[in-house]
Amino acid sequence: MKLPKFTKPYRLRDYNFTLVTLVFCLSVIGVLVVGSAKHVYQSRQVLGVVIGLVLMMITTFIDYVWLLDFYWLIYGFAVFILGLVLVAGKEVGGATRWIDLGFTTFQPSELAKILLILFFARFLMEHERDINERATLLKFAVLAGIPLGLIVVEPNLSTTICTAVVICFLIYIAGLSYRFIGTVLLILIPTAVIFLGIVVQPNQPFLKPYQQKRVLSFLEPEKYASDGAFQTNNSIMAIGSGQLSGKGLNNNTTTSVKNGNFILEPQTDFIFAIVGEELGFIGSCVVIALLLLIVLQCILVGIRARDLAGRIIACGVGGLIGVQSFINISVATGLIPNTGVPLPFVSYGMTSLVSLYIGIGIVLNVGLQPKKYK
Repeated sequence: MKLPKFTKPYRLRDYNFTLVTLVFCLSVIGVLVVGSAKHVYQSRQVLGVVIGLVLMMITTFIDYVWLLDFYWLIYGFAVFILGLVLVAGKEVGGATRWIDLGFTTFQPSELAKILLILFFARFLMEHERDINERATLLKFAVLAGIPLGLIVVEPNLSTTICTAVVICFLIYIAGLSYRFIGTVLLILIPTAVIFLGIVVQPNQPFLKPYQQKRVLSFLEPEKYASDGAFQTNNSIMAIGSGQLSGKGLNNNTTTSVKNGNFILEPQTDFIFAIVGEELGFIGSCVVIALLLLIVLQCILVGIRARDLAGRIIACGVGGLIGVQSFINISVATGLIPNTGVPLPFVSYGMTSLVSLYIGIGIVLNVGLQPKKYK
Protein backbone atom coordinates (compact mmCIF):
# COMPACT_ATOMS: atom_id res chain seq x y z
CA MET A 1 0.00 0.00 0.00
CA LYS A 2 1.41 3.39 -1.04
CA LEU A 3 1.50 5.91 1.80
CA PRO A 4 0.49 9.56 1.22
CA LYS A 5 3.30 12.11 0.82
CA PHE A 6 2.82 13.63 4.26
CA THR A 7 3.82 10.48 6.13
CA LYS A 8 6.39 7.66 6.03
CA PRO A 9 6.79 4.11 7.32
CA TYR A 10 8.09 4.52 10.86
CA ARG A 11 9.59 2.06 13.31
CA LEU A 12 7.89 1.51 16.67
CA ARG A 13 11.23 1.29 18.46
CA ASP A 14 11.95 4.91 17.47
CA TYR A 15 8.76 6.15 19.16
CA ASN A 16 9.52 8.15 22.31
CA PHE A 17 7.10 6.61 24.81
CA THR A 18 9.06 8.23 27.65
CA LEU A 19 8.27 11.75 26.41
CA VAL A 20 4.57 10.91 25.95
CA THR A 21 4.38 9.42 29.45
CA LEU A 22 6.04 12.46 31.04
CA VAL A 23 3.71 14.89 29.25
CA PHE A 24 0.62 12.85 30.15
CA CYS A 25 1.60 12.59 33.84
CA LEU A 26 2.17 16.34 34.04
CA SER A 27 -1.16 16.97 32.31
CA VAL A 28 -2.96 14.77 34.85
CA ILE A 29 -1.43 16.80 37.67
CA GLY A 30 -2.54 19.94 35.82
CA VAL A 31 -6.13 18.71 35.59
CA LEU A 32 -6.19 17.92 39.32
CA VAL A 33 -4.62 21.21 40.38
CA VAL A 34 -6.79 23.35 38.07
CA GLY A 35 -9.87 21.55 39.40
CA SER A 36 -8.77 22.24 42.95
CA ALA A 37 -8.05 25.91 42.19
CA LYS A 38 -11.41 26.48 40.45
CA HIS A 39 -13.53 23.40 39.88
CA VAL A 40 -15.58 25.05 37.13
CA TYR A 41 -12.54 24.94 34.81
CA GLN A 42 -11.61 21.30 35.36
CA SER A 43 -13.88 19.83 32.68
CA ARG A 44 -12.52 22.28 30.09
CA GLN A 45 -8.98 21.37 31.10
CA VAL A 46 -9.82 17.70 30.57
CA LEU A 47 -11.26 18.58 27.16
CA GLY A 48 -8.07 20.44 26.33
CA VAL A 49 -5.96 17.41 27.25
CA VAL A 50 -8.14 15.11 25.12
CA ILE A 51 -8.01 17.46 22.09
CA GLY A 52 -4.28 17.91 22.64
CA LEU A 53 -3.64 14.16 22.75
CA VAL A 54 -5.61 13.61 19.53
CA LEU A 55 -3.73 16.38 17.70
CA MET A 56 -0.43 15.14 19.12
CA MET A 57 -1.07 11.67 17.68
CA ILE A 58 -2.02 13.15 14.31
CA THR A 59 1.05 15.42 14.08
CA THR A 60 3.30 12.59 15.29
CA PHE A 61 2.84 10.80 11.97
CA ILE A 62 3.02 13.89 9.72
CA ASP A 63 6.50 14.02 8.18
CA TYR A 64 8.06 17.20 9.53
CA VAL A 65 10.29 17.45 6.42
CA TRP A 66 7.13 17.55 4.25
CA LEU A 67 5.49 20.01 6.63
CA LEU A 68 8.44 22.42 6.44
CA ASP A 69 8.05 22.66 2.66
CA PHE A 70 5.20 25.06 3.50
CA TYR A 71 7.32 27.17 5.86
CA TRP A 72 6.41 30.49 4.24
CA LEU A 73 2.71 29.64 4.48
CA ILE A 74 3.27 28.74 8.15
CA TYR A 75 4.94 32.12 8.75
CA GLY A 76 2.20 33.95 6.86
CA PHE A 77 -0.51 32.22 8.90
CA ALA A 78 1.28 33.09 12.17
CA VAL A 79 1.47 36.77 11.19
CA PHE A 80 -2.15 36.69 9.97
CA ILE A 81 -3.63 35.38 13.22
CA LEU A 82 -1.49 37.79 15.27
CA GLY A 83 -2.73 40.66 13.13
CA LEU A 84 -6.32 39.41 13.22
CA VAL A 85 -6.43 39.57 17.01
CA LEU A 86 -5.68 43.30 16.83
CA VAL A 87 -8.56 43.83 14.40
CA ALA A 88 -11.22 41.39 15.63
CA GLY A 89 -9.88 40.47 19.05
CA LYS A 90 -11.65 40.48 22.39
CA GLU A 91 -10.43 43.09 24.87
CA VAL A 92 -10.05 41.97 28.48
CA GLY A 93 -8.46 44.15 31.13
CA GLY A 94 -7.10 46.64 28.60
CA ALA A 95 -5.38 43.97 26.48
CA THR A 96 -6.55 42.45 23.20
CA ARG A 97 -5.06 38.96 23.15
CA TRP A 98 -7.98 36.67 22.38
CA ILE A 99 -10.38 35.94 19.53
CA ASP A 100 -13.90 34.95 20.57
CA LEU A 101 -14.92 31.85 18.58
CA GLY A 102 -18.32 31.62 20.24
CA PHE A 103 -17.81 28.27 21.96
CA THR A 104 -14.37 29.24 23.30
CA THR A 105 -11.65 31.89 23.09
CA PHE A 106 -8.49 31.47 21.06
CA GLN A 107 -5.16 33.12 21.93
CA PRO A 108 -3.14 33.38 18.68
CA SER A 109 0.18 34.20 20.38
CA GLU A 110 0.29 30.74 21.98
CA LEU A 111 -0.07 28.91 18.65
CA ALA A 112 2.25 31.41 16.97
CA LYS A 113 5.12 30.27 19.21
CA ILE A 114 4.96 26.77 17.71
CA LEU A 115 4.45 28.08 14.17
CA LEU A 116 7.47 30.38 14.45
CA ILE A 117 9.65 27.50 15.67
CA LEU A 118 8.65 25.54 12.54
CA PHE A 119 9.27 28.48 10.23
CA PHE A 120 12.69 29.38 11.61
CA ALA A 121 13.71 25.71 11.66
CA ARG A 122 13.46 25.63 7.87
CA PHE A 123 14.66 29.21 7.34
CA LEU A 124 17.80 28.67 9.42
CA MET A 125 18.50 25.33 7.75
CA GLU A 126 18.30 27.09 4.38
CA HIS A 127 20.89 29.58 5.64
CA GLU A 128 23.07 27.11 7.55
CA ARG A 129 26.21 28.05 5.57
CA ASP A 130 25.77 31.81 5.77
CA ILE A 131 24.13 32.06 9.19
CA ASN A 132 26.70 34.60 10.45
CA GLU A 133 26.60 36.91 7.42
CA ARG A 134 25.13 40.38 7.85
CA ALA A 135 22.42 39.91 5.21
CA THR A 136 21.16 36.69 6.81
CA LEU A 137 21.12 38.22 10.30
CA LEU A 138 19.22 41.23 8.97
CA LYS A 139 16.59 38.98 7.32
CA PHE A 140 16.30 36.99 10.54
CA ALA A 141 15.86 40.16 12.61
CA VAL A 142 13.13 41.53 10.30
CA LEU A 143 11.26 38.21 10.12
CA ALA A 144 11.41 37.85 13.91
CA GLY A 145 10.53 41.49 14.52
CA ILE A 146 7.21 41.43 12.63
CA PRO A 147 5.41 38.83 14.82
CA LEU A 148 7.11 40.11 17.98
CA GLY A 149 5.89 43.62 17.17
CA LEU A 150 2.33 42.37 16.71
CA ILE A 151 2.45 40.60 20.09
CA VAL A 152 3.89 43.57 21.97
CA VAL A 153 1.14 45.95 20.77
CA GLU A 154 -1.67 43.70 22.12
CA PRO A 155 -0.09 44.51 24.66
CA ASN A 156 1.54 41.27 25.83
CA LEU A 157 5.07 42.07 26.97
CA SER A 158 5.59 38.78 28.82
CA THR A 159 4.76 36.63 25.77
CA THR A 160 6.92 38.93 23.61
CA ILE A 161 9.91 38.40 25.90
CA CYS A 162 9.30 34.64 26.10
CA THR A 163 8.97 34.31 22.32
CA ALA A 164 12.02 36.52 21.70
CA VAL A 165 14.16 34.39 24.01
CA VAL A 166 13.07 31.21 22.21
CA ILE A 167 13.76 32.75 18.78
CA CYS A 168 17.25 33.76 19.95
CA PHE A 169 17.75 30.20 21.19
CA LEU A 170 16.84 28.89 17.73
CA ILE A 171 19.54 30.89 15.94
CA TYR A 172 22.06 29.83 18.59
CA ILE A 173 21.25 26.18 17.82
CA ALA A 174 21.68 26.94 14.11
CA GLY A 175 25.31 27.90 14.69
CA LEU A 176 25.46 31.61 15.52
CA SER A 177 29.08 32.54 16.25
CA TYR A 178 30.13 33.14 19.86
CA ARG A 179 31.89 36.31 18.71
CA PHE A 180 28.57 37.77 17.56
CA ILE A 181 26.83 36.59 20.74
CA GLY A 182 29.52 38.28 22.86
CA THR A 183 29.17 41.53 20.91
CA VAL A 184 25.38 41.51 21.38
CA LEU A 185 25.73 40.88 25.12
CA LEU A 186 28.23 43.74 25.47
CA ILE A 187 25.57 46.03 24.00
CA LEU A 188 22.50 44.42 25.53
CA ILE A 189 23.56 44.26 29.20
CA PRO A 190 24.32 47.99 29.68
CA THR A 191 21.27 48.86 27.54
CA ALA A 192 19.08 46.73 29.85
CA VAL A 193 20.54 48.46 32.92
CA ILE A 194 19.88 51.90 31.42
CA PHE A 195 16.37 50.82 30.38
CA LEU A 196 15.60 49.61 33.91
CA GLY A 197 16.86 52.89 35.31
CA ILE A 198 14.51 54.82 33.03
CA VAL A 199 11.34 52.76 33.44
CA VAL A 200 11.25 53.22 37.22
CA GLN A 201 11.08 56.99 36.77
CA PRO A 202 7.78 58.93 36.69
CA ASN A 203 6.36 59.63 33.23
CA GLN A 204 8.69 57.17 31.53
CA PRO A 205 7.72 56.52 27.86
CA PHE A 206 8.36 52.78 27.49
CA LEU A 207 6.01 50.84 29.78
CA LYS A 208 2.31 51.13 30.45
CA PRO A 209 1.38 52.14 34.04
CA TYR A 210 0.43 48.59 35.09
CA GLN A 211 3.69 47.23 33.64
CA GLN A 212 5.74 49.84 35.49
CA LYS A 213 3.90 49.04 38.71
CA ARG A 214 4.89 45.38 38.36
CA VAL A 215 8.56 46.34 38.08
CA LEU A 216 8.33 48.74 41.03
CA SER A 217 6.47 46.10 43.08
CA PHE A 218 9.30 43.66 42.44
CA LEU A 219 11.97 46.20 43.44
CA GLU A 220 10.05 47.49 46.49
CA PRO A 221 7.64 44.71 47.58
CA GLU A 222 7.05 46.21 51.04
CA LYS A 223 5.97 49.56 49.62
CA TYR A 224 3.47 47.88 47.28
CA ALA A 225 2.45 45.08 49.66
CA SER A 226 -1.25 45.95 49.45
CA ASP A 227 -1.23 46.67 45.73
CA GLY A 228 1.21 45.51 43.05
CA ALA A 229 3.05 42.97 45.19
CA PHE A 230 -0.12 41.60 46.81
CA GLN A 231 -0.46 38.48 44.66
CA THR A 232 3.26 37.65 44.63
CA ASN A 233 3.56 37.96 48.41
CA ASN A 234 0.50 35.75 48.91
CA SER A 235 1.87 33.24 46.42
CA ILE A 236 5.16 32.97 48.32
CA MET A 237 3.30 32.51 51.62
CA ALA A 238 1.03 29.89 50.05
CA ILE A 239 3.98 27.87 48.73
CA GLY A 240 5.68 28.05 52.12
CA SER A 241 2.50 27.06 53.97
CA GLY A 242 2.37 23.78 52.04
CA GLN A 243 5.50 22.62 53.89
CA LEU A 244 6.62 19.08 52.99
CA SER A 245 3.47 17.30 51.79
CA GLY A 246 0.93 20.13 51.37
CA LYS A 247 -2.61 20.70 52.59
CA GLY A 248 -4.12 18.33 50.04
CA LEU A 249 -6.13 18.91 46.88
CA ASN A 250 -9.64 20.35 47.18
CA ASN A 251 -9.08 21.38 50.79
CA ASN A 252 -11.56 23.79 52.36
CA THR A 253 -9.10 25.70 54.54
CA THR A 254 -10.31 29.31 54.68
CA THR A 255 -6.76 30.66 54.80
CA SER A 256 -5.71 29.01 51.52
CA VAL A 257 -5.04 31.30 48.55
CA LYS A 258 -7.94 29.90 46.52
CA ASN A 259 -10.59 29.84 49.24
CA GLY A 260 -9.60 33.24 50.63
CA ASN A 261 -9.36 34.87 47.18
CA PHE A 262 -5.83 36.02 47.95
CA ILE A 263 -4.82 35.47 44.30
CA LEU A 264 -6.89 36.42 41.27
CA GLU A 265 -7.31 33.64 38.69
CA PRO A 266 -5.13 31.09 40.57
CA GLN A 267 -5.76 28.48 37.84
CA THR A 268 -3.56 30.32 35.33
CA ASP A 269 -0.44 32.40 35.99
CA PHE A 270 -0.16 31.52 39.71
CA ILE A 271 -0.99 27.82 39.41
CA PHE A 272 2.37 26.97 40.98
CA ALA A 273 1.17 28.63 44.20
CA ILE A 274 -1.66 26.07 44.29
CA VAL A 275 0.84 23.28 43.60
CA GLY A 276 3.07 24.42 46.46
CA GLU A 277 0.25 24.94 48.94
CA GLU A 278 -1.73 21.78 48.22
CA LEU A 279 0.99 19.32 47.14
CA GLY A 280 3.80 20.77 49.25
CA PHE A 281 7.54 20.63 48.62
CA ILE A 282 7.30 17.06 47.34
CA GLY A 283 4.59 17.88 44.81
CA SER A 284 6.44 21.02 43.67
CA CYS A 285 9.60 19.00 43.11
CA VAL A 286 7.64 16.39 41.13
CA VAL A 287 6.20 19.09 38.83
CA ILE A 288 9.60 20.72 38.33
CA ALA A 289 11.24 17.32 37.72
CA LEU A 290 8.62 16.39 35.10
CA LEU A 291 9.12 19.71 33.31
CA LEU A 292 12.89 19.28 33.38
CA LEU A 293 12.69 15.71 32.07
CA ILE A 294 10.39 16.81 29.23
CA VAL A 295 12.89 19.51 28.23
CA LEU A 296 15.77 17.02 28.38
CA GLN A 297 13.85 14.48 26.29
CA CYS A 298 13.21 17.15 23.63
CA ILE A 299 16.90 18.04 23.59
CA LEU A 300 17.89 14.38 23.25
CA VAL A 301 15.53 14.03 20.30
CA GLY A 302 17.17 17.12 18.79
CA ILE A 303 20.66 15.69 19.22
CA ARG A 304 19.64 12.55 17.29
CA ALA A 305 17.68 14.46 14.60
CA ARG A 306 18.41 13.69 10.97
CA ASP A 307 19.03 17.32 10.01
CA LEU A 308 19.42 20.84 11.39
CA ALA A 309 15.70 21.62 11.02
CA GLY A 310 14.76 18.63 13.16
CA ARG A 311 17.32 19.64 15.76
CA ILE A 312 15.97 23.20 15.87
CA ILE A 313 12.35 22.00 16.18
CA ALA A 314 13.02 19.57 19.02
CA CYS A 315 15.35 21.87 20.95
CA GLY A 316 13.08 24.85 20.21
CA VAL A 317 9.99 23.18 21.68
CA GLY A 318 12.06 22.02 24.65
CA GLY A 319 13.43 25.54 25.05
CA LEU A 320 9.93 27.03 24.91
CA ILE A 321 8.73 24.70 27.67
CA GLY A 322 11.84 25.46 29.72
CA VAL A 323 11.59 29.25 29.34
CA GLN A 324 7.87 29.34 30.15
CA SER A 325 8.38 27.09 33.17
CA PHE A 326 11.21 29.25 34.47
CA ILE A 327 9.25 32.48 34.07
CA ASN A 328 6.04 31.10 35.61
CA ILE A 329 7.71 29.52 38.64
CA SER A 330 10.00 32.54 39.12
CA VAL A 331 6.97 34.86 39.22
CA ALA A 332 5.17 32.62 41.73
CA THR A 333 8.26 32.54 43.98
CA GLY A 334 9.08 36.25 43.64
CA LEU A 335 12.32 35.86 41.70
CA ILE A 336 11.22 38.11 38.82
CA PRO A 337 8.47 40.76 38.38
CA ASN A 338 4.89 39.60 38.02
CA THR A 339 4.17 38.68 34.40
CA GLY A 340 1.59 36.41 32.82
CA VAL A 341 3.00 33.24 31.26
CA PRO A 342 1.26 29.84 31.68
CA LEU A 343 3.01 26.88 33.27
CA PRO A 344 3.24 24.28 30.45
CA PHE A 345 0.68 21.43 30.69
CA VAL A 346 -0.39 22.62 34.16
CA SER A 347 -1.99 26.07 33.87
CA TYR A 348 -5.55 26.40 32.62
CA GLY A 349 -5.75 27.61 29.03
CA MET A 350 -6.84 25.47 26.10
CA THR A 351 -4.89 27.34 23.42
CA SER A 352 -1.62 27.00 25.30
CA LEU A 353 -2.29 23.36 26.20
CA VAL A 354 -3.31 22.26 22.71
CA SER A 355 -0.49 24.23 21.05
CA LEU A 356 2.13 22.59 23.27
CA TYR A 357 0.68 19.15 22.49
CA ILE A 358 1.00 19.93 18.77
CA GLY A 359 4.62 20.93 19.41
CA ILE A 360 5.29 17.66 21.25
CA GLY A 361 3.69 15.74 18.37
CA ILE A 362 6.12 17.32 15.89
CA VAL A 363 9.04 16.55 18.22
CA LEU A 364 7.90 12.92 18.31
CA ASN A 365 7.94 12.86 14.50
CA VAL A 366 11.49 14.22 14.53
CA GLY A 367 12.35 11.35 16.87
CA LEU A 368 10.80 8.85 14.46
CA GLN A 369 13.34 9.92 11.84
CA PRO A 370 16.77 9.61 13.49
CA LYS A 371 20.07 10.09 11.65
CA LYS A 372 20.42 6.39 10.87
CA TYR A 373 16.84 6.00 9.62
CA LYS A 374 16.57 4.07 6.34
